[in-house]
Amino acid sequence: MIVDLPNTTTSAVSKSIVSIREEGGVVALGRVLTLVIAVPIGDEEEAIKAANDASREHPMRVIVVSTDPTKPNRLDAEIRVGGDAGASEVIVLRAYGEIAADEEGLVMALLLPDAPVVAWWPREAPPVPSTSPLGRIAQRRISDAAAAVDPAAAIARCSVSYAPGDTDFAWTRLTLWRAQLAAVLDQPPYEPITGIDVTGASDSPSTMLLAAWLTLQLEVPVNLTMTNPDEARGGIHGVRLHRASGVIDLEREIPGVATLTQPNQPVHDISLPRRNLRDCLSEELRRLDPDVLFGRVITDGVALIADQAAVTTPFPIGKGQA
Repeated sequence: MIVDLPNTTTSAVSKSIVSIREEGGVVALGRVLTLVIAVPIGDEEEAIKAANDASREHPMRVIVVSTDPTKPNRLDAEIRVGGDAGASEVIVLRAYGEIAADEEGLVMALLLPDAPVVAWWPREAPPVPSTSPLGRIAQRRISDAAAAVDPAAAIARCSVSYAPGDTDFAWTRLTLWRAQLAAVLDQPPYEPITGIDVTGASDSPSTMLLAAWLTLQLEVPVNLTMTNPDEARGGIHGVRLHRASGVIDLEREIPGVATLTQPNQPVHDISLPRRNLRDCLSEELRRLDPDVLFGRVITDGVALIADQAAVTTPFPIGKGQA
C-alpha cells in the first residue's frame, strides 16, 4: 500500500503512520533500526528496492530523503507499507526550497525511538559524512565510492575524512575476495609473501582497497596496475602473490568466476561474483559498531598504496564496481 501526502509536513506524516498502523494493523514492533537514505530526486527506487530486500533480514524503518533547493518550498511524502515495503515501512520525503536545507529536521520526528540510525548515500556522499546533517545522528554511515562521479576522489576524501562508524561499499564488495585469499594463505606451505601484484579496472575503487588491505596485512609492497575498463571485464581482475615455492594466482577473467592457480596443485574455478546493493547493504547492517579494520585500511593502507603502487592508468570519471 502506498499513501501519497502532497504538500505536507513531517508532523502530518508522523500522524499518518500512526493512523495506518491503527487502521491496518501494521506495527513497528520488531523494527531493529532506522535506515536513512539520502539520494537525488528521481533515483530513489533502486535504493528502496535494495532496502526492501535487506529488510527481510533486518526489519527496519526506511526514510528516503530527496532534496531540490532550487524549487519553491514544498514537502511531498509517500508512506509505503505491506507488499510495497518488504519487511519494513518506507517513508519517502521529497523536499524543495528552504525546507530541503534542513535534512536533520526532516527526519528527526520520524526516527524509531531508542533504535540505532544508519545513514546511506547511494550516490555522492558529503565531503565529511560524520559531520553532515544526517551523519551526525547516525551510528553507521555508508557511502559508495564506485557510484560517485570520480571514484578515486571519493576514496581519497574518505581516507582523509574517516571517522569511526564510516564505511563504503567499495570495501564491502571485497568480502569474498578477502575470504578466498585468507583461505589460501592458511594452507601449507607457510612461506612469507615476498611480492604482491593487484590488477583491476581503473573505475574500481575496490581494487585500490584490496591492494591497501594486502600491503597492510602482509607488510609487503604492492604493484597496483589499473587498466582501462571494458564491459566484458570490469572491477577487480586478479591478485598474484609471490613466495619462494612459486606464485599464487587468483584471476577473474570472466564475470562471476575466478581461477585459482597454485604450485603443485590442480587449477580450481571459484565462484566470485560481483555483489549487488542488497548483499552489500545486508552485510553492513549486521554490525552497528565501527569497522576497525576498514578504518585502518582506508587511512593507513591507502596512504601506503599512494607511496608504493605503480598505477599505470589513473581513475577516469565514471561508475565502477568490484
